[in-house]
Amino acid sequence: MDRVAVAVVGAGQAGLSAGYHLQRRGLDFVMFDAESGPGGAWRHRWESLRMETVNGIFDLPGFPRPPQNPEEPSRTAVPQYFADYERALGLPILRPVRVRQVQREGSGFRISTDRGDWSAEAIINATGTWDNPVRPHYPGRFGGRQLHTRDYVSADEFTGQRVAVVGGGISAIQLLEEISRTAETFWYTRREPVFREDGFEPEVAGRETIAKVVADVEAGRPTGSVVSYTGLIWTPYALAARDRGALHRRPMFTALEPEGVREADGSFTPVDTVLWATGFKASLSHLDPLGLRTPEGGIRLIGTQVADEPRVHLIGFGPSQSTVGANRAGRAAVGALARALVSR
Repeated sequence: MDRVAVAVVGAGQAGLSAGYHLQRRGLDFVMFDAESGPGGAWRHRWESLRMETVNGIFDLPGFPRPPQNPEEPSRTAVPQYFADYERALGLPILRPVRVRQVQREGSGFRISTDRGDWSAEAIINATGTWDNPVRPHYPGRFGGRQLHTRDYVSADEFTGQRVAVVGGGISAIQLLEEISRTAETFWYTRREPVFREDGFEPEVAGRETIAKVVADVEAGRPTGSVVSYTGLIWTPYALAARDRGALHRRPMFTALEPEGVREADGSFTPVDTVLWATGFKASLSHLDPLGLRTPEGGIRLIGTQVADEPRVHLIGFGPSQSTVGANRAGRAAVGALARALVSR
């Protein structure tokens, strides 16, 4: 069984940041990534998501991004940038390697993967959310197609259809706007969507949002979606959907039926496809053997460190889910672990 001081699980933005800082400090580490190549979840974004429409990508530490074509798909531009970064730094990334579980063993951890077991003194978890889509259950059986945001490729596949889009977040509105160009859409959310009518200042709103998320993770509460903290913003695609009449929201249907959905008022709406744009949760099931969750279902953090397990750090999680937050979290986690490992 191979042994290292630190094991990093995941090689997206947060994991690469951690790798950069581990390398600079001269620590012995390995990185596991379940993907077959660089790019993390960006490899799977839908075709029409261009660099000009993504929410913002912060430069990886020590490696400014080259000038970008705003029309280039993010699913190719970001993985290429990550690949260049990995090559320039020579990071010890093993892929594709899926971590099945992490268990305590002696003073460290045993990491079981689909390519053998490893031993590490500390864990930096950077697995993101892509592998844990939220798929709500509704009674009944639908005879048409159901898919989640992570399965979406292009609006072309829905041309001429009747499509139920479920979800009140940023991605739901992006996809609703796209699909409504070529299909008849029906928008369903559990709660009435709230669009911000005040002047949105990203810096101010960003600090406010991070403060709210930090309060939740420090208390061990599960974190909500981005929109649950920020509200919705009148982006160009939201305005386009509104002007096309696609932002007519319906209360959640009560059941699925073979040819459509049963509405909250008891009426029936036939649809061909149900798209669940219902978001993601942190992908952390491999850490379940460590018993990190609070009775409320969250994981209590102090900075990036799990409060009850100082040898485990979560980055790209909670308040550090943004690309700039992931960079900072990688540096903070490595700094804390370097001090802890030296003092042992």
